[in-house]
Amino acid sequence: MAITQSKLKTWGYHVLIAIDQLFNALIGGAADETLSSRTYRGAVLAKYPRKRWRIWYRVINALFFDRNHCKTAYESEVKRRQYPAEFRDL
Repeated sequence: MAITQSKLKTWGYHVLIAIDQLFNALIGGAADETLSSRTYRGAVLAKYPRKRWRIWYRVINALFFDRNHCKTAYESEVKRRQYPAEFRDL
């Protein structure tokens, strides 16, 4: 049984998301949210953003070489892009 490159890539993406969500949960965040999404909420959407979230916002965006990484991650959470197709329409 051969595993296609597409399936392997999808599996890898899901594993990375799961690790990200685990790390976020371990530091006090929600179990089903990535750290990038949480950082966007803390740095941009919060009424009074804390300095640590503003710093993490810059650091995470820089790590991904994308000034909108955290925003994109937040939008993915809200739009349920990382969910399997059968869960997106619930």
